[in-house]
Amino acid sequence: MLRPDLAAIADMIEPNARVLDIGCGDGTLLEHLKQTRGVDGRGIELSQQNVNHCVARGLSVLQGDADTDLAEYPSQAFDVVILSQTIQATRAPAKVLDDLLRIGRHTIVSFPNFGHWRVRLSLLLNGRMPRTQALDYAWYETPNIHLCTIRDFTEMAKDAGAQIERALALNTSGTRPIHADAPGPNLFAEGAIFLMNRRGGAAWGPATGRTGSS
Repeated sequence: MLRPDLAAIADMIEPNARVLDIGCGDGTLLEHLKQTRGVDGRGIELSQQNVNHCVARGLSVLQGDADTDLAEYPSQAFDVVILSQTIQATRAPAKVLDDLLRIGRHTIVSFPNFGHWRVRLSLLLNGRMPRTQALDYAWYETPNIHLCTIRDFTEMAKDAGAQIERALALNTSGTRPIHADAPGPNLFAEGAIFLMNRRGGAAWGPATGRTGSS
């Protein structure tokens, strides 16, 4: 069974879409999309061990780094580019997001929300970097080097010229639609998923899988 965040991402993908999953891990999402959506899926993964797992599953995945290798991909090469729970671990998140919006007609990004109330409370009461289910690392072991809040990400997306088509709040209980600029999600959501395109591009259509003018 897919994690709730991956299941929510899968629900955003049109059948038969061309998909690039960056930081695809062991290929769980890509395999699910191929089996249930019939996508033409590709992946990039930093860990050679995970690349080997993906190849063993019959997936087309290359070893690569989001910070350095996305420039090699042509513009608008994919219908959807996915970056799940990874942008906070990149060295240059703004440059990575710009590449995602260039490579894909649509971009899906998910990330943990550092503005969650448990994070704030832990910092207030303990004066130490917090550990939560979504951010379960000691400060000296974490791969996350650019933690952000939902508001932070929204501002970066606007600066990148992104049009937000859909946003979902992530919690252990599941997902729910959010208005990205509202204060509630920034306080109560453990993470978020954003579906975007370069401003002026085509927006996702209804559940039929068709697209329409934004």
